[in-house]
Amino acid sequence: MILFGGLFAVTVLMAVILDAIFGEPDWLWRRLPHPVVLFGKAISVLEKWLNRPAVQSALTGRLAGTLSVAILLLFGAAGGYFLQLWLMSFGFVGWLIVALLASSLIAQRSLYEHVQHVAEPLARFDLEGGRQAVSMIVGRDTRKLDEAGVARAAIESLAENYSDGIVAPLFWLVFLGLPGIICYKIVNTADSMIGHRNERYLYFGWAAARLDDLLNLVPARLTMILLLFSPVSLYAPDGHARQSWRSFLADARRHRSPNAGWPEGAMARRLNIALSGPRYYEGELVDEPFVNDGGKRALGANDIQMALRLYLRACQIQFLVVSVLAAVALI
Repeated sequence: MILFGGLFAVTVLMAVILDAIFGEPDWLWRRLPHPVVLFGKAISVLEKWLNRPAVQSALTGRLAGTLSVAILLLFGAAGGYFLQLWLMSFGFVGWLIVALLASSLIAQRSLYEHVQHVAEPLARFDLEGGRQAVSMIVGRDTRKLDEAGVARAAIESLAENYSDGIVAPLFWLVFLGLPGIICYKIVNTADSMIGHRNERYLYFGWAAARLDDLLNLVPARLTMILLLFSPVSLYAPDGHARQSWRSFLADARRHRSPNAGWPEGAMARRLNIALSGPRYYEGELVDEPFVNDGGKRALGANDIQMALRLYLRACQIQFLVVSVLAAVALI
């Protein structure tokens, strides 16, 4: 929108609307490769070619990982730029195709559906069904989770993925168009695949992880604002959601991630619940501190539903903001 003028504002709005209505239709992605799947395949190819953890030094591993990310971004930026210019030369039909491509990289509807699928079995007292559903959206070991652990994992995933699956892609789409959202999703996908601090990816995934942190720096804080101030009536019996900014900032900075603590902290404060905390990864207990430590910990399906209410209202406010930006750009 910023670089491509007022007419591109219409494309951004169409992308948001298309994703909200259709989400990620299974019938389409069963027949065509999803863009994120293509990004993942490209990352895997480069990782196999360039990552040699057994023989590489820390410096060599980081350089190889940086080169991989740079190659991906070069092709993503150039491809997105020229594809967008070519498509938009066809007028409205071209704008619609660009909007469809961009909408496939935003996850408003699919995120709601995935989290709703966790709440449904918990509401039927089906703990195993809840564990199975939440295992589709989190990386932690879900086999030992109790009802509160399943609900907490789902709400954390909702908060984090609202930031890096919706607000961040839309942010880069607004500022840099199709090449911006493509490059963001490339980095985000690379971080999820190789940005782990294990023996294989400790050095090779360094560049992807650091760049993902950088690209999410502003969107995470925008997500925090949307969640904290979206007008929706929520049950907060002890008033913890109205605690001081100093307490909130301490929570956000205590999180293991430089960005995830902001949307998680906002969600925790609005719902008066405790998020994060100890969890299992690959059978090993990781003792993480709680976000909003004084909040409610006995969580269930009702808490997930309240989180989804807040998420929907935040998405509505986000749409209004984009609409205002579009109107200003068209003047």
